This record gives sequence, structure tokens and C-alpha cells, in this order.
Amino acid sequence: MWQRYVSRWFWIIVLFTIFVAPLVLMVLRSISFRWGWPDVYPMMFSWRAWEIIFRDPEIIWSMILTVLIAGAVVMLNFLLAVPAAYGVSRYRFKGKPLVEAILMMPILIPVLAIAMGMHLTMIRIGLTDSATGVILIHLMPTLPYAVRVMKAGFDRLSPDWEEQCTTLGVNRWRLFWTMLVPQIIPSIRSMAVLVFVISLSQYVLTLIIGGAKVMTLPMIYYPYFSSGDQAVVAGFSVLFALLPIVFLVVFEGVIRLYMFTIQRP
Repeated sequence: MWQRYVSRWFWIIVLFTIFVAPLVLMVLRSISFRWGWPDVYPMMFSWRAWEIIFRDPEIIWSMILTVLIAGAVVMLNFLLAVPAAYGVSRYRFKGKPLVEAILMMPILIPVLAIAMGMHLTMIRIGLTDSATGVILIHLMPTLPYAVRVMKAGFDRLSPDWEEQCTTLGVNRWRLFWTMLVPQIIPSIRSMAVLVFVISLSQYVLTLIIGGAKVMTLPMIYYPYFSSGDQAVVAGFSVLFALLPIVFLVVFEGVIRLYMFTIQRP
């Protein structure tokens, strides 16, 4: 009995050290004033770093733009990854391994090599220096992961459920939204958060395609990172950590609303 108790607290401490403690330290650092070695905790507190961050309207706009771009990338990944993953999971056809390899290509080849080629294409079609071009280029590092996550979700579902619904006369559209989607919600949630975080952290791809005209949060964060102001850097780090959490909370609310809607008699 005591072994289970010790093991449980051991894993709680390990998980707290890995996932929670760094965030707590960043929060303390962002509101501390002259906190340095050998002080164990800050002796003085100040909101100076947060005032610098939120006083700049460019940062506010970049935060809004970052969330909008990441949200659009999540939506596009859902629209593209779900049918691709469903087809790969459910059907057997010639060249299936080749199709799967092509879907994984963006993460098998260095992204920069593909991005430079895409840059030339986007220049010709006029998508450089625009949010649309940035959204499309963010599909490269996110879509392969989205397909893998969704395929794992479809693999766990038995095709018998779909056959039973079809036998009862349910059309494909209704079958998808009322039977398949509720069953794969854990995969959709994982895919959405993963894609949001990857899109949120893109710096090089945004710089190549967006130039200096599409200013997302990482484009502003890295110059501050090299400034040496640890409190401001910590504030930005906390902001980066909070955005996916806020997104997850909002997304969870959307999922609950969706489930309430389809279960309503």
C-alpha cells in the first residue's frame, strides 16, 4: 500500500517539475524586480514587464493576428486531414504506401528546402507578404501530424458502426457529423491543440513568406529575447504558454456545444 502511495507522489512531483514548475518560475520572473542569484525568491515585485508588453499596440495586434492565423490553420487541417486520414484508414488501393509517404513528405524533408520552393511559387501567384500565404505555408509542418493523429483515431473505430448506420438508412453526411465526429473527438482535440502550438511557434516560415509585413507573436518575441531584459522575455514566455491553454478551453467549449446540439432531441 505504501509503495503505491510513494509511487503516486513520485510521479506527481516529476510531472510538476517538468510541466508546472517552469511556468511558475516564468510568472515569478515576469513580475520580479532585480531577482538574481543567490536570492531564492524575488524580494521586490513589479508589473514593468507586462506594462511594456501590453503598452505596445503592435504586440496586441500581433497576438490577435497570431491567434487568427493559428485558428485558420486548425480549420484547414481539419478540412484536409480528416478526409485524407479517413481514406488512408478505411480503403485499400494501389499505391497506398506511396500516398502515405507523400502525406508525410513535409516532415521527412527539411522544411526550409520546401519553403524556399514554395516561396518562389507564392511570389508568382502573389501570396507573399500576406496572411493567406502564411496560413498556407503553416500547413506544411502541421498537416502530416494532423493526418497521423486523425488516422490513429479512425483506425480505432470499427467499420461495423458505419455499416449499421448505413443499413438503417442514415446518409453519409449525417453519419459523419452524428456518429463519426463524436467518436473521434479525442483525436480532433489532440490534432487541434498540436496544430495550434506548431503554428504558434513558427518563426522562419512566417519570416520567409510573410516578410516583415505579417507580424505574428514569434516575429516580435525573438527581438525581445535578444534584448537581455529577462522580465520581458519571461512575460512573453508566459504569454506563449497561456495562448494554447486559452485555445484549449475555448475549443473544449465548442466541443461541448456541438455535443449538446447533436444530442438534443
